[in-house]
Amino acid sequence: MTLPAELEASLRAGTLIPYLGAHVLSLAPDYPVPASPEALVALLTAKVTVPHKIRNRLTQAAQFIENFKHRKTLVDQMNAAFAAAPVPGALHAWLASLHLPLIVDSWYDEAMAAALQAEGIKWGEVQGLSQSEHFGTWTGWYDGNGNPVPDRAPDWQTILYKPIGCSSPAANYLVSDTDYVEVLTEIDIQTPIPAEIQSLRTGKNFLFIGCRFNDQLTRTFARQIMKRSSDKHWAILPDEPTRMEAKFLSEQSITRIDMPLADFVAEITSMSQPA
Repeated sequence: MTLPAELEASLRAGTLIPYLGAHVLSLAPDYPVPASPEALVALLTAKVTVPHKIRNRLTQAAQFIENFKHRKTLVDQMNAAFAAAPVPGALHAWLASLHLPLIVDSWYDEAMAAALQAEGIKWGEVQGLSQSEHFGTWTGWYDGNGNPVPDRAPDWQTILYKPIGCSSPAANYLVSDTDYVEVLTEIDIQTPIPAEIQSLRTGKNFLFIGCRFNDQLTRTFARQIMKRSSDKHWAILPDEPTRMEAKFLSEQSITRIDMPLADFVAEITSMSQPA
């Protein structure tokens, strides 16, 4: 399968917003961090015994660790899981080279941030914050060197939006049931999504790369982050979608591109930068 012409047109027009999922890391096998929720929960439950019925459920297992071992233990485990120095892949480097206004990255790793820093442009990021640690504050802003800042700087060429947090620079994680419940009570009215992100998405097309929508949380976050954007989006999804994934794609006007992720990256990175 070749890439849709509309996708290339959106890229060249600068109206495309990449939305990265955990499975993007499968393209960087030398980066030894969990590349899926399943891999992450396996790491967490290898160190702390949790009830068998929830040991494969990331948010529930994280909640158990938080309840019975303290939040600090959970954060320490997350830090350990993502402690390896980031190894950006070809896709990360290419996206950084485009100097796009907005990139969404819905996993906890630092690969995209490292690629932006290596590109040498002015950039910064905004991360979702846990209400258990930052009650009343939904997001934290950081410049490209990891320094906290009150908001985006006017000279940033790219904003990296990490809606569920990141290991760096401040170990911000939305990972437990409580973390998500707090956000989900407000996300329908967009409170946890920064106004700057809401503005940048207006009229734009989203391209989902390395994402699966077989979980209600990932569908909810994607739906709310896409709200009031455009009516045309794409998702690289080589695996046959589940019934709920297919329904979500249809409802959100997301065209499935049935292509292995490595093939997609090889084809799209061969395109020149947008004008």
